[in-house]
Amino acid sequence: MMTENSDNTTHFGFTDVPESEKAGRVQGVFTSVASKYDVMNDAMSFGVHRIWKDAMMDWLAPRPGQQLLDVAGGTGDISFKFLKRAGHGHSTVLDITESMLVEGRQRAEAGAMGDSLDWVVGDAMALPFADNTFDVYTISFGIRNVTRPQEALNEAYRVLKPGGRLMVLEFSQIPNEMMQKVYDLYSFNVIPKMGKAIANDADSYQYLVESIRKFPDQDTFLSMVRAAGFENTKYRNLTMGVACLHSGWKI
Repeated sequence: MMTENSDNTTHFGFTDVPESEKAGRVQGVFTSVASKYDVMNDAMSFGVHRIWKDAMMDWLAPRPGQQLLDVAGGTGDISFKFLKRAGHGHSTVLDITESMLVEGRQRAEAGAMGDSLDWVVGDAMALPFADNTFDVYTISFGIRNVTRPQEALNEAYRVLKPGGRLMVLEFSQIPNEMMQKVYDLYSFNVIPKMGKAIANDADSYQYLVESIRKFPDQDTFLSMVRAAGFENTKYRNLTMGVACLHSGWKI
C-alpha cells in the first residue's frame, strides 16, 4: 500500500524504482564500468561515438575564452574536444560518479591539460553553481540517466549566461521501424555480452541499452528543451537517429 511518504517512481532501464534510488543505482553502474568505459564506447559503437562527438563540436563551434560546463562529463571526452577546438578556455566537468572523474583527471594530466579543467562531483538536477555562470552547457549520453531530465534542463538554463548555448548528445529513436528493430536486436543481444567480455559487467550494459529505449523521442525531448526556457531550439539526427543532437539558446 502506498503511503503519503512513498517515493514517486521512475525507470531504471525497464525496471520501475523509487526516484530516491535511481541516482545511487546509476552511480553503481558507472562506478563498476569506469575503468573500461572508454574502451566499451569504442567497441559497442565501432568507434562511431567519436564521429558523433566531432559533429557536436562542429555544430557548437567553440570560441576562445568560453567557459564550458560539461555535465555527466565522466572521463572528459567532450571537454578535451571543446578545449582543443576553442584554442583556450576553461571546462568544468561535473559527474555524479567520482570514479569516472578520477579516470578523466588522469587522462587530463597525461595530456598536460589539467590547468584548463575543474572536476566536480555533483548532481545535474541541483548544480552547485551560481546563475548566469557559463557560456556553454553540454551533456553527452548522460541525460537519460538523470532521475528527472526536465529538472536538469531547467538547471542548465539557470547556470547559462544570457546568450549561452545548450547542446545535448543522446541516443534516440530511429524513424524507420525496420531499422529500429535491427538496432534493437544488436543492442539487446550483443552489447551486454560485450560488457561481460570487456568490463566483466553484463548487467550494467543491459541497463544502458534498456535506458536508451525508455528515453523520449526527438520531438518529445525538443519540447522539454523548450519548456526549460530555451529558444531557437533544433535537433539533428546522427546515423539515421541512433543518436541525436539537441541545441538551444538562452536568449
